[in-house]
Amino acid sequence: MNARAFRRSAVAVAAFSASAIVLAGCAGSSGDTGDGGNADEEITLTVATFNDFGYTDELLQEYEDENPNVTIEHTRAAESGDARSNYFAKLGKGGLADIEAVEIDWFAEAMQYSDLLAEAPDSVKGRWLDWKEAAATDADGRLVGFGTDIGPQGICYRSELFAAAGLASDREGVADLFDGDWENFLDVADQYKAATGKPMIDSANSVLQGIVNQIEYTYTEPDGAVIATENPEIQAAYELVTERAVPNSAYAGQWSDDWFASMANGEFAAMLCPGWMLGVIEGNAPDTTDWDIADVFPGGGGNWGGSYLTVPADGDNVEAALALADWLTAPEQQMKAFEAAGTFPSQLEALESTELAEATNAYFQDAPVGEILSTRAEAVTVAPYKDASYFKYHDALQNAVTRVFDGVEDEPTSWNTWVTEVEAF
Repeated sequence: MNARAFRRSAVAVAAFSASAIVLAGCAGSSGDTGDGGNADEEITLTVATFNDFGYTDELLQEYEDENPNVTIEHTRAAESGDARSNYFAKLGKGGLADIEAVEIDWFAEAMQYSDLLAEAPDSVKGRWLDWKEAAATDADGRLVGFGTDIGPQGICYRSELFAAAGLASDREGVADLFDGDWENFLDVADQYKAATGKPMIDSANSVLQGIVNQIEYTYTEPDGAVIATENPEIQAAYELVTERAVPNSAYAGQWSDDWFASMANGEFAAMLCPGWMLGVIEGNAPDTTDWDIADVFPGGGGNWGGSYLTVPADGDNVEAALALADWLTAPEQQMKAFEAAGTFPSQLEALESTELAEATNAYFQDAPVGEILSTRAEAVTVAPYKDASYFKYHDALQNAVTRVFDGVEDEPTSWNTWVTEVEAF
């Protein structure tokens, strides 16, 4: 099998706005919905995601072609925080989409309400990595989430900007450059800024995310003990980020219009890069020709992201929604989503495929992305413990970094503000 050059689909990625993108097909009068109901009954299935899951017009049209009585409407929030607010405001009360995506940082929170979610059929069990499926299985043994991707990380960088700064710019040279710990990563950022006068890193909070995802117990422990403000690893992460990443970052956080635009205008030159970020970069800088990805990550390895599809049990089309969620997360569709957006598969069959092993990405200088991200996945040694309160503690710590970045508070004051917030939760 020849190496496959993965290309971004024609979905307009300027489309990372809070407004929804609607993808609709034409319903017909016959076909198998897989819902056990009347295959001639025309139904509309709504799917709500965020960022970019790789669910292109073409992919959804495939399902509509196979099920002519089904029309799919897909809405996509700008980022997972927007989706979270909507999810918990409506879960169990009506008004959610037939299929709702949930991000890993708040999935444990959603699992508190697993009784409000429809159970996946037995036929899909055992398709995922063990830990991916276990996280979506409740205390009663009900699987209530269909795993989409996982997020092994490399480093994406602009080779021409690195070369202009006097740094290594080829893929192997950049891997050698960043081989080491977070201090080394930030040393390189210092060199880049000294040479160019510009920050190397896209976002200070992305660095915080990368470090925290390498800590097993962050804000709480399995027995329920809150260790957030007393955890020396968390305090060390905060201090390193505020002291060294903030001065070397273009933004405090991600997902703003300016951040998207900067992927093309050169305001920064490197990003911590889970697979799903590949589609974000290409979609927002389609005419930029020097983005590449290196097989390296500070501190060894890290996983950022990975989501699930859930089906609210009070939806109008539960059985048909379960069938669509099954199809969207099947190995074949996970590979198509990887092709479209770089979302790295979580299905065992896809992970073991020759197609993944030989995958390349034309936009990223024909980088062997299948090989690189597979290696990055193997380098992940820690899966942080995330309970239902993880999101609120982590979000508050990110806000603390943002206050320092914006000059609202200095480092110790912002830390103390976070401590006060945690104690009040």
